[in-house]
This record gives sequence, C-alpha cells and structure tokens, in this order.
Amino acid sequence: MNVASWLLWGFVGTVVLTTMLSASQALGMTRLNVPFLLGAAFAGDRDRAKAIGFVVHLLDGWLFSLLYVAAFQAWHRATIALGVVVGLVHAAFVLVVVMGLLPAVHPRMASEQAGPTELRSLEPPGFLALHYGAQTPVSIIAAHAVFGAILGAFYRVV
Repeated sequence: MNVASWLLWGFVGTVVLTTMLSASQALGMTRLNVPFLLGAAFAGDRDRAKAIGFVVHLLDGWLFSLLYVAAFQAWHRATIALGVVVGLVHAAFVLVVVMGLLPAVHPRMASEQAGPTELRSLEPPGFLALHYGAQTPVSIIAAHAVFGAILGAFYRVV
C-alpha cells in the first residue's frame, strides 16, 4: 500500500465529499447535514454537534478511503472508472443499509415505528434517506462517485 498517496488523496477526497454534501444542503437539495447528524450522537448542543461531527466525518472518510485503496491494490490498478464504481457501491451501502440502521444506534434519533420523544427528536432518514428530501440520494451518490473518482485518479498503486 502506498501510505503517502492514501493519506493525501483519502483526505482530499473526503474534503471534497464533505464540501459537496454541505453545498447540496446549502442549495436546498437536501435537509441532510451529515456533520450535525454524526455529532448529535455525541453532543446535544447543535453548534458543538456540528463541530464534533465535522471531525468525525473527516476521520470516517479517511478511514473509508482505505477500502477503496484495498480494492485498488487487489486489482493492481486505480482508475477514475474503478473509483466511481467503488463510490457507487459505497453510496448504495450508505443509503440502503446505514441510513436504515441509524435510528437503532443514534441516541437522539427517533425511529420510524416509535416516532419522536423528548430524548429522540431527530427525524429518521428513512429508506434512501428520502425523509431528508427527494434529491438526498442524488447528492449522496454524486458525492461518493466524486470521492471514488478522486481516489481512482490520483492514488498510486505500488
């Protein structure tokens, strides 16, 4: 594994992915705020949750880029197309599996069945995160495809 290449391009890809997701919220494509959602698992204060979630998301993205790197190493090549394919698989996993499990593990998120309570007031994402807007899956898929494209284009297999 090319550690220096992974550290650099995994970080760059994560910054771009996070920027795209933030922009899609700011542009009204989605109500999903990933840093807030992640940070709210650790802090009740909204501003503190956003700051904590931002750091958690950067670290998560960096760690997830290891899976992309492992695939590239196994294939003995990294290309934009391969990166996009891995990104699409990653996005599908996030939308179908992670979003569905989130209410079960997030201490401040309501469940689809029980609804909100005083302690669990965050709206659950629902299938494909559609509760956060019809374009939410589009923004998640696009961001992960670009994340993969960056890693595929610039990671150097050794």
